[in-house]
Amino acid sequence: MSTKRRSAASADTAYERQGTAVVVGASLAGLMSALALSRAGIDVTMLERVTAFPRTGASLGGVTENMLVRLTGRARTDSDATTHDDVQSWSAIYTRLRSAVEADPRIRLRHAATVQHVGQDADAAWVSTADGRTYRAGVVIGADGHRSVVRRSVAPHHPDATFAGYMIWIGLADESAIAGRHRWPRAVDILYRGDGCLIGYPMAGPTGSVAPGARQLGWAWYDAGRNDLLREKGCVSGDVVQHTLRAADVPEATLRELADEADLWPSPWRDVIRDCVDRRAIIGTPIAEYVPDRLVNGRLALVGDAAHVPTPMTASGFGMSLADADAIADAVAVGLDGQPMAQALKDYERARLDSVRASVRSGQQFSRSFAGQAA
Repeated sequence: MSTKRRSAASADTAYERQGTAVVVGASLAGLMSALALSRAGIDVTMLERVTAFPRTGASLGGVTENMLVRLTGRARTDSDATTHDDVQSWSAIYTRLRSAVEADPRIRLRHAATVQHVGQDADAAWVSTADGRTYRAGVVIGADGHRSVVRRSVAPHHPDATFAGYMIWIGLADESAIAGRHRWPRAVDILYRGDGCLIGYPMAGPTGSVAPGARQLGWAWYDAGRNDLLREKGCVSGDVVQHTLRAADVPEATLRELADEADLWPSPWRDVIRDCVDRRAIIGTPIAEYVPDRLVNGRLALVGDAAHVPTPMTASGFGMSLADADAIADAVAVGLDGQPMAQALKDYERARLDSVRASVRSGQQFSRSFAGQAA
């Protein structure tokens, strides 16, 4: 290791022990992995490039209260903005996991830490950030999403998730905005009209209440007809997804089109969509997919969307990330118990690779059919 790197790492000497991990990314997969590693007795440094995640209308299926209690060690409180067991809001899950991480003495979370370089040698792995700091640990885990920086060092031959050929519009409306006009949906609606697909889901309100008048309605509108807009706005370049289309960047003409096209959908969804359009409370997310052929390289490993990116239609992302977190923590613990870390991480890869490849590929069948019918 060079003198420069040794000097840069000196500020973090307490985290150069073998019983340590650096987790790059502090969204859901990163938070889950950090908590699992902590339970295994491992000290964790989390590095996140943004200072805060925006609240959105995104939701996750297949997330039960038992899962969240196991992850956080805490039962739900009245202030938790969680939902029915079949659908959970992304923001509420993030809030609970983030609170558990902040309360964990084995985990330290650093924001505004943009990772620029990832490296390793026989004794440790490290990441260097834009502010000139270097963080060393026994293992570096990439939980940095579908545009993962760590993936470039794990799979340099296959670094990018690719555009699936369509997007989803996402929004969230208060029940009170449409109260008195429609019956509250009892379950998730999956609707197809023309070339479009809409998933609508009832959710608890911001305080977690499911009392009439206090609830919310979330929706995700699958749209394969506006790929030119995504490319015009730089959201997709070539076949690589670059970023989400923010509400402020949606053209007025597109908003008017969406309001008109909302007539495709039955009540209450047409009114919920128009409410969101009127408030500019929508985002457009280009869908990326990534089928991995490896999850580790030496002391470097991937979890969550850094490792595998299925279409949201599979509703499998959270469950896959949770399984990754459990498996990576088990592997790192074995690596600290005498087995070489690189070998232990290979065991993680063997445990997870076939399963996650199959999950992503199952979603690709929907993607090819959906994107193809709009072509």
